[in-house]
Amino acid sequence: MSTVPGSGSPFTLDVSGTPGIPFLRLFQVELRKSVDTRAGRWLVGVTVGVALLAEVIYLIVAVNKDLDGSYGSFVAASAFVSSFLLPILGIMVVSSEWSQRTAMTTFALEPRRMRIVWAKMLAGVSLTAFVLAFALVVGLAFVLLFSVFQGNSPDWTFGWSGFAGFVMNQTFSMLGGFALAALLLNTPAAIVVYVAYKYVLPGLLALGAALMAWFNSLQPWIDFQAAQSELYDMPLTAAQWWHLVVSGLIWLVVPLAIGLWRISRAEVK
Repeated sequence: MSTVPGSGSPFTLDVSGTPGIPFLRLFQVELRKSVDTRAGRWLVGVTVGVALLAEVIYLIVAVNKDLDGSYGSFVAASAFVSSFLLPILGIMVVSSEWSQRTAMTTFALEPRRMRIVWAKMLAGVSLTAFVLAFALVVGLAFVLLFSVFQGNSPDWTFGWSGFAGFVMNQTFSMLGGFALAALLLNTPAAIVVYVAYKYVLPGLLALGAALMAWFNSLQPWIDFQAAQSELYDMPLTAAQWWHLVVSGLIWLVVPLAIGLWRISRAEVK
């Protein structure tokens, strides 16, 4: 409450009729923020550079060793290598807000925190789609180069079912990083935990399955990465879909739900 200058009478500022920030604008801002920082630009640049390097290496090896030079093979080479950086992208979309201490400004402009979170998630999915689209375009260029070097017509064999599985896998990877970042709200911690989850946990689960018979039957229900790898061999059986759903609930949905709850209640400093 304040007073009218010169009169001393109190008045209130009514903002109830002021329209909120449109969600599309929030999405555009979050998408721009993901590449506005030096770290964001480097991450996108390194992703593009690694994808191109993978294509050059595969082209050289395919020409000299007479390997499969189909369109699908070149797309897979580019997308597979760049996919290792997608979880880091998902982490930075969320945690950079807290690491760089800009959360107070963001949530002051839009107090409804979940709208910010959904905008960030959509921005992460959009960047994942950009990486996959880039792989498609680069694969197109290199399959044409391969056909020139080999002196034959381009092989446009692609494998759409495998690519659909790949799209789902990369989206899950980005969302996995997103969930860890929401849970920890710290970039280095989220990256370390994700690396342990990605490269250490599968070995531990495989070791447990090899040593304990009861754990061998349990492993498919709790090993999300193994369940995701089966997506490349679609169509899946009913059991394989259930393995994916149950393990996804454990390693993706539950951490994401806890992370969203934490963001909604975390003290902004």
